[in-house]
This record gives sequence, C-alpha cells and structure tokens, in this order.
Amino acid sequence: MNSTDTSTDQQRLIIIGNGMVGHHCVEQLIDRGALAQYRVHVFSEEPLRAYDRVHLSEYFTGRDAESLALSGAELYQTPGVTLHLGVPVLEIDRERREVITAEGSFPYDQLVLASGSYPFVPPIEGAEGDSRLVYRTLADLDTIQAAAKSARRGVVVGGGLLGLEAANALKSLGLEAHVVEFAPRLMPVQLDDHGGLALKAQIEALGVSVHLSRGTQSITPGSEYRYRMNFAGDEFLETDLIVFSAGIRPQDAIAKQCGLELGPRGGVAIDSQCRTSDPAIYAIGECAAWNGGIFGLVAPGYQMARSVATQLCGEDSEPFMGADMSTKLKLLGVDVGSIGDAHGATAGSRSYRFIDEANASYRRLVVSADGKQAIGAVLVGDNSYYDTLLQYVQNGIKLPADPSCLILPQGEGAPALGADALPDTATICSCHNVSKGAICSAIDAGCGDLAGLKACTKAATGCGGCSALLKQVFEHELTARGVVVDKSLCEHFAYTRQELYGIVRVEGIESFEALLAKHGRGHVGCDICKPAVGSILASCWNRSITDPALVPLQDTNDTFMANMQKNGTYSVVPRIPGGEITPDGLLAIGAVAKKYDLYTKITGGQRIDLFGAQLHELPDIWAELIAAGFETGHAYGKSLRTVKSCVGSTWCRYGVQDSVAMALLLEDRYKGLRSPHKIKFAVSGCTRECAEAQSKDVGVIATENGWNLYVAGNGGMRPRHAELFATDLDDATLIRYIDRFLMFYVRTADRLQRTSVWRESLEGGLDYLKEVIIDDSLNLAAELEAQMQLVIDRYECEWANALKDPEKLKRFRTFVNQQGGDPDIQFVEERGQRRPISAAELQLIPAEEVV
Repeated sequence: MNSTDTSTDQQRLIIIGNGMVGHHCVEQLIDRGALAQYRVHVFSEEPLRAYDRVHLSEYFTGRDAESLALSGAELYQTPGVTLHLGVPVLEIDRERREVITAEGSFPYDQLVLASGSYPFVPPIEGAEGDSRLVYRTLADLDTIQAAAKSARRGVVVGGGLLGLEAANALKSLGLEAHVVEFAPRLMPVQLDDHGGLALKAQIEALGVSVHLSRGTQSITPGSEYRYRMNFAGDEFLETDLIVFSAGIRPQDAIAKQCGLELGPRGGVAIDSQCRTSDPAIYAIGECAAWNGGIFGLVAPGYQMARSVATQLCGEDSEPFMGADMSTKLKLLGVDVGSIGDAHGATAGSRSYRFIDEANASYRRLVVSADGKQAIGAVLVGDNSYYDTLLQYVQNGIKLPADPSCLILPQGEGAPALGADALPDTATICSCHNVSKGAICSAIDAGCGDLAGLKACTKAATGCGGCSALLKQVFEHELTARGVVVDKSLCEHFAYTRQELYGIVRVEGIESFEALLAKHGRGHVGCDICKPAVGSILASCWNRSITDPALVPLQDTNDTFMANMQKNGTYSVVPRIPGGEITPDGLLAIGAVAKKYDLYTKITGGQRIDLFGAQLHELPDIWAELIAAGFETGHAYGKSLRTVKSCVGSTWCRYGVQDSVAMALLLEDRYKGLRSPHKIKFAVSGCTRECAEAQSKDVGVIATENGWNLYVAGNGGMRPRHAELFATDLDDATLIRYIDRFLMFYVRTADRLQRTSVWRESLEGGLDYLKEVIIDDSLNLAAELEAQMQLVIDRYECEWANALKDPEKLKRFRTFVNQQGGDPDIQFVEERGQRRPISAAELQLIPAEEVV
C-alpha cells in the first residue's frame, strides 16, 4: 500500500510500534473482527516480531528470539495485516494523513502510536561510544554479550527494576557485577528505606556489589580496568563495561515533529479514550501521557490497547483512568513486591512492619487512618504474601482485628483469604484485565479444565504471576457449583501420585498388581497409572525395568530403552559423565555410528546422540558400546539425564574448583534415579557460569570456599532460574543436601511435574524447602539419605541387564516371526549423513534421492 492505493473500501489503520503493547493491540483487533473494517499496517524499528520484554534477561540463559516472540509468524500473515520489520516511521503528515518511511508513504484513516520508550542516559562526560551501553532490546543484549567477552567487571548505572535485571545479566555472563544508584536505596520508586536495605543485603549476598548515593560525574580511562567512573569527593570505581539503566523516556519525537500535544514531562498527551490532540490519532503504552503521567508497566499498556481496539471496532469502551502500578518481581532470585501506596504517603495512614535482619526479609503493610482498609504494602524476600495483600488493597476487603497478622510469618494467626472472599470485580490477572467474574462466566460457559480456562480468558498467559490465584479461584468455583475437584491419579487409583508414593514405601509394595489389588480399582490399569506406578516403584526400590513384571508398566521409550523418533527409528545415547570422554571412547562411538550408518549429533548436555537405529539393531549397537565401556545414558527415562560441566580449575585460568571431578561424582551417584520428571544437573568451576548451572534442576557453582548450590531451575518449555539454596558447601555437605532435595522431590511431586513447577507449588516456598533439607524440620533427613543410598546400591545398567537375558532380547524384534528391519523405513542423504524419513516425507522426495 502507498499513497496511490485506493483499491479497497476498507479504512486504513496504521500502528507505529510492534512492542508488547502494539502487538496486543493487533491481537485485540483480530479477535474483535476488525479486519472486516480495516486494513492494518504495523511498522517496527526493530527487525524482529514483538517479543517478551518482561523476560528479556532469559535471553542470556539460552532463550532465543523466536522463543521470546509473543506469537508465531502466522499472526502477521493474517489477511488484512501487514508487518513492516526494520522500517521506522520518519514523519507523520497529519494534514495529508499519511506516514513517511524509507519504503514510501502510507495513508491512514486512523493511526495508533505505540512507539514505547527509550533508555535514559544521564548527560555524563565520557558516556559515549562503547561506554554507553543500554539494556532495552535484544540488539542491546547482543552488544552487551559481545562486550562481556573481553571484560572482567561490569557496572550498571541505575538500581531500579531494569538496572537490577541488567546486573543479573552481567553476572550470568561471568562478570563481577556492580550497581551504582544515585538514590540512597535500591528501587526507590517501589520500596521504602527498610525495603531498600533488605534488598541491598540480599543482592550483595548473591555477589553483586551495590553503591548507593553515587552520582557519576565523568567517565575516563581506567588504570586496572578499561574505564574509571568518577564520583563526588574523589571516589571512583573502575570497570570494563558500563550499562546505563537509569530510567526510561517516552519515545515521542515523531509526535513532537507532527505537532501533537505533549505531556508536561514528555509523552503524547491522551485523554481517557487514549486519543491525542488529533482525533484521528491514538497513543498507547509508554509513549502515552495520561494526566501528565507515564505508565512503565505492561498491564496499563495492555489496558490502553484494549480500549483503543474496542473503540476502533465501534464498541463502547471503559475509559482509561490510570492504572494500578502494583508489581511482583523476582530480581536475581530475590522476591520483591510493591502494592498501592507502598510509601504510606496518604494522610493519616499507619504502617505495620515485619523486619527479619537475619534473613534480610522485610514486609510492610500500610492501612488507612481509621485502620479499616489496606492501602499499600512492601515485600522483600518472600512474595507468598503478595496475592492476599493485593486483593485486600484492590477490593477494600475488611481487615482482621489485628492487621499485622497479614505480614507475620506464616502460621502466626493470619486468616485465610479464600476465593469466596473476593468480589466478582476482583482483578485476578492484571496483564489481561481478567476479573473473577470473567473467570466464573467462562466456567459457566463450559471451561472445565485449567488449560481451557487460560485459553478462553488469557488469564495467567502474560507474566504468569497470577497462576496460583487463578488455580485457587478455579477450583473453588468448581466446588461451589457442586463439581468435585478430583485429584485422583486416574480412574484406577483415587490417590495423588504423592499419596501413592507414601503407600508404596510404607507398605513395602513392589508390584503394580499388589498395589492395584489393595488400593485400586479394576484389573489392568491404564496409560496414566501404569507408567506413574512404574516410576514410583523404580524410585523406591530401583529394580531393573527390564524385569518381566515391570516391563508392562513402561511407556514405549522405557520399554525399548531408547527414544522413538517420528520416523519409527530410535536414538541411542551412551552416558558420557560430565562431558568427559577419552579418544578411545570417541573412536568407539564413531565406529558404531559408521557401522550402523547412524546420524550423529552433539547434544546440549555434552553427549553424543546416535539417530536412525532400527529396533532389531538396538541390542547389537548396545553390545558394542558396553564392550567399549559405556553405559545407558537414560535419555529415554524420567530420570537423571546429564551433568553438564565446564573444564574447571584443571584447565581454565578462571576456575576455582575442579568442576569436572564434581560432575563425574554427581553423575555416577545419581545415574538411574527415577523421578516424576527428567532431571538435569550442571557444575560450573567459577561464577562465569560456563556450564549454565542456574538453568538446571540442580546447579552447582564453585566458589573460593567450596560450592554454591542452586535448585529447581528449568531451561525447557517453561524457563525458570534456579534459586540459590546454600553457599560455600564442602563436598560432603553438598552431596548430603542434594540427596535430600532429590528424594524429597521424588516423594512429594505430582506426576510429570518438573522440579521448577514443584518448587513453585510448595507452601512456604524456598524458606520451607531450606527448613526441610538443611534444618531437618520434618525429621526426614536420615530417611531421605537412606532411600537415596538404596537407589545407588541397586543401580545396574539396564542395557547390560537386558543383554544377559535372551528372553528379554525378544522384545527387540520388528516382527515376531522373522529377523530384520522395517521395510517401510526409508532413508535420505542429508549434510553428509543418512537420515530416516517418515512416510509423509517420502511422498515429497524424488525417488532418486532415497538411499
């Protein structure tokens, strides 16, 4: 489309900006059927589709741009929508109603400004070129990552939300991280003085240095590091890398250029309908100034986007009258929450405070002058109180007689605030403005499971912070409607996985048949309970899954002790502990791969996958691998997969401990442990974190004094940073804590529940887990350690076991009555290796290319 395009009767709508808010506006327009009325063109300065800036720091832990994207590319292939990536709008001609870009001019009938904001860099002498890095876009992160390769120390200027995220990013890149803040406390907008002190203590305990009340006057060349940051009073700090995160400014240059009215502190002035001074132009998100204020959170921007989309579709819209700026965060693994009037600025307000200096934990509750209403709160160190306090503040719920009980340690008299206490107007999901009433309506309309409810209402699909509250409301509402919330494992067992585990251990049950006969219903079980019970039996007693009584409980992968691929072949993954392998071992794997013409691939867990093996070939392949000294890598099981490691102090000049030796010890100890879901470890030899331990279920990072232990991370479909659990541990204590952690997880987790999800579901959070594992609050430590020792003592390579028994090997026949492979499996040549193809792919490939 250009200025001469008059080929349609549809109105022309242009959206400038494809950040989170601009993207949400496009989604809302499509959902509301606006494409029958408009042809939509979206312009983005960035070369990438809209991505999740809330989780931007996860880019440094392995997430790529595509996984951060807010939608698939197909959304912008919807007929009537055109996305222009890497095409900034240079000018708006309001008189002619067109925007000018490098691609030409584009007319509009309606225009939405969603240009967002840009990082503010204070006017500091010397802050230019390489010393002027910012933390805002994926391109910025690429620049920071490149600069970090030749750096030892990094400094972030700014101790707000983004500044602390940037500090975490520098730390994850292996730099010594520092934060310089002009104000006398961290996060000065969200936290009070006590909260700032608690946050500072927690962050410094994680190895990030904090410098408060420091204004950088100039940046000059350093003597020991690349730059010197000069402060007042002849103080200075030297560093190799400086990232500015001192706040944001609205991206309003194009609005200024075309003469739109601006707010007193910048931003495009809007009314309660998000209209600018030009009735044909709207502004939403961080570029918009309502009542003179800018809203720097995604939820208010989404609210504006919904309002504008509704108006463009000719529907009545709720006016935008400001937004709740309450926020719940996790910064460097530290919980931080700020609700309402967190500073107690309301006249006559009173505060209750709980200060735990030993654990650097702080909670403040602000109440009205009459003591009847909660109006604000601050939380540092434990956000388990957040959802309850937020609902009290937002919905004017009557306070208990002693309001302080709401912030006292759990179990000291705080009344439970159930879902029934929330009015229908209570906001459950602030990102998508989903109320309790909307959730109830969705349930009444037929949403009978949590996944369906999320898809219908979009609740908990933004930042995810409301997931626990959504589940609570959902289950309460089902119960209120007379629907029994069934937590049974399946139709055969009216127990949860955790309850079944307890029964198996206490009664010493070692077979599925005995468990079903005594505690179940029916005679054969199903695809849900059989693998779950098989996993429980293996976790408790670690008998070989190749035993005839246990084989029927396994799924396909466990049955054949190999991962079935989409083309009907299998992958073979020998264990390579810690990623360490001898030249002879490499040659042996290479010889097997060559002999059986297998496709080879190095995995992310430092192992070698051999793909394309047919069922009848598996015993022969494993016989050769075992003869060469290898064991099964359990890539097919819900068990320990890998222990990734760097080269540690043996080779690396930064290493402070022998990470390879520790990785070997851990992998040898826990190989074969069956669990509710797969488990991954990593061991890094220093804080540069080359093994990416903080994205693993169990992460171990070397210090000068021992090992720091991180738990419950996950780098998969639902990424979550592991949390620092204990510091400076000696080898024996580290092993003891891991034993207890793993067995407690095995004992209490739900079926197919990752450690990350399990940890989030624990009442009391990380503190409770520390009490159980470190302080032995449940008097379980000795029992958990003994259970782990039993699993270790009974370990046997499952393939070695199978190869000794001709009866067990009969399972590895493609056809019962003949030898040989499956004639339907065909192969093609791909990048120098043979790859099997599916029947569907075969139809698309010329016959001469099939080998």
